[in-house]
Parts: sequence; C-alpha cells; structure tokens
Amino acid sequence: MFWGYALVVLAALLWSLIGPLTKFAIQGGMSPTEVAFWRASLAWLAYVPQGLAGRSLRVAPGDLPWLLLFGLVCVAGLFGSYGWAVRTGGAALASVLLYTAPAWVALLAWKFLAEAMTSVKLAAVALTMAGVACVSLGHGLDGQLGLAAVGLGLLSGFIYSLYYIFGKFFLRRLSTPAIFSYALPVGALAMLPFTDFGHRSAEAWLACAVLALFSTYGAYTLYYAGLRRIEATRAAVTATLEPVSASLLAFGLFGESFTPLGYFGAGLVLIAVLLTVLKGSR
Repeated sequence: MFWGYALVVLAALLWSLIGPLTKFAIQGGMSPTEVAFWRASLAWLAYVPQGLAGRSLRVAPGDLPWLLLFGLVCVAGLFGSYGWAVRTGGAALASVLLYTAPAWVALLAWKFLAEAMTSVKLAAVALTMAGVACVSLGHGLDGQLGLAAVGLGLLSGFIYSLYYIFGKFFLRRLSTPAIFSYALPVGALAMLPFTDFGHRSAEAWLACAVLALFSTYGAYTLYYAGLRRIEATRAAVTATLEPVSASLLAFGLFGESFTPLGYFGAGLVLIAVLLTVLKGSR
C-alpha cells in the first residue's frame, strides 16, 4: 500500500509542474496553443511505442468516433484552455480552478447520467461556487484579476470533468496507451491551425519536453500504477496535493500569491473536492 500512495504522490507532483512549465515555455516565446500542441505531440511519441510493445492499440471500430471526439474536446480543449488560463491568470489560479472539475462532474452526472443530486453533492457545488467567487471578488492574484482568467480556468475545469463522463460510458474497456495513442494526435491536429511556429529558446523546448514526457505521459503512468495498489478514492484524495504543490511552486518561482480572501476561496474549492471524493467512497 505504501508504494501505491508513493506513486500517486509522484504523479500529483508531476501534474503540479504543468502550470510552471507552461509559463516557462510561454516566457520562452511560445504561445499557449503552441505549448499545448507540442505537449500533445511529444506525449504521443511516448504512448505509441508502449502500445505497440503491449499490443494494446487495437480498438473496436465503434470506439473510434468517441476516441476522436475525446481527442478533439478533451485533449485540444483541456491542453489549450489550461495554457491560456496560466497565461492570463497565473499558474496558481489555473491549478485551483482546474479542481472545480468534481463539481462539474456532479452536475453533469445528475443531468445526463441520472445520478442523484444528494445533499453532499449540492454542498460541494455550493462550496465550489463560493470559492470561485472569493477568488474572483477578492482579486485573488496580485490584486488584479480579469474575467478572462477566471473564465478560462473554469473552462479547463469543465473540460477536465468530461474525462470522467467519457470514461463512464466508453473508455473503461480501453487501455491508457490505446486511448492516448488515438486521442493525442487528433488533439494536436485540432490545434495546428491556431499554432504559430518559429524560433524558440532552448528553455522553451526543454519545458515542453518535460511537460510532455514527465507531466503528461509519466504522471498518468504513475497514477494508474498507483491505482492498482490502492483504492480509487484514496488515490483521488491524495492527488489533491496537486493544486497545493502548484501554488507553492508558482509562489516560489514567479512570486504569485493570493490575497487572504483568495486563499480562503482556494480552500473552499479543495474542501469541495474532498467532500465529493470521500462521499464517493461511502
């Protein structure tokens, strides 16, 4: 069990690097869309050999349209919106708003999967909305925060929640290499028309490489390895280390800090995540 927790903690720490690495790449001359394009493309180069080695790339013809949709919406949409959220509002804020996903899941599951909207789920949604309001009204980052930063952060959280909805219906029977070997190139191609290429600094390329190989391919591999050893609920709770770690990194590397009201709002979002996950265990 110890190794299960250790693997999930490592995955969460790698995910917490996404915001800072994206910001480093942007500072090196890349647009958020270009960062997302290279993240998807380079991670795909890691997943395909794994899928070929494990002979796990074959999928049923009926699954292909859903994998293509997953790549278009969940890969291009999440990678792109999260990158722009980092650019407009900072790495710390983007990471906190990404974790509004459980509240979105509760609403989507109630609307489309006929799951009951319990009092705990309502409380989690209410806490999430209150937390976002505190971060926004309190000018959560550096005393200045625009609607675009909040909107993009919420959009990334909403798209992240679709990972769970897709998984509920279509993706449980497919291996991780198969899912991403098909979805990642679709996402990259979807971003290609909006990507400007040019001379970039060595730091930008290094940030993209680490982002793709460690914070995307490596983090998912570690997380699923951890899931084989511990319960999904315990893994999900442990993974909430990500926004905390990301906020600390953003403060240390870029001087990003919340106001007291912003920290209070971020805490409410994390409490909502824990409520949702712990309720699922019961």
